[in-house]
Amino acid sequence: MNRLAAMMAALVVGLAALPAQAADPRAALVDAVAQRLSVADQVALAKWDSGKAVEDKPREQQVIDGAVARGATLGLERDRVARFFADQIEANKLVQYVLLADWRRAGVAPATPRADLAGAIRPRLDRLQQHLLQLLTETGALRRQPDCRERFAQLAGAYVRQHDSDALYAIALDRALINVCE
Repeated sequence: MNRLAAMMAALVVGLAALPAQAADPRAALVDAVAQRLSVADQVALAKWDSGKAVEDKPREQQVIDGAVARGATLGLERDRVARFFADQIEANKLVQYVLLADWRRAGVAPATPRADLAGAIRPRLDRLQQHLLQLLTETGALRRQPDCRERFAQLAGAYVRQHDSDALYAIALDRALINVCE
């Protein structure tokens, strides 16, 4: 099974389990961040097909503004939410840039089914955003603990090992979690 197919399978399984929580809410947050990253393959394919650039500042700002507004209703600090979702976007773009470069070098993108960016991918990202915001709320006290960075690094490492993630997704997961601690 190629990397894209494996990531899509993991996403489908992960989305089906969105309401379920891991025993450690930090692990659930790492899992949700990884689920969001798994969408990067489909976004990259959509951008390959359309010829659109990876960077889309207006759309990125729209995502961040939406997360900040929704996070405020949950009592989350605006700057923290903005930074966290900017990190999610940057990590996703990292994956897209690498995949697009790989496909350009090969002269072809994978022949896998495509998902519609506006009709399927963005609604999936919106659902994940709501889930991530809820998990940020649930992990607030844990993200303020002195060992927060070490704990999230350990959980990210465990996720990478458990899911046999390649180096690209391990790096992107680390990037996505860079500012998770307060």
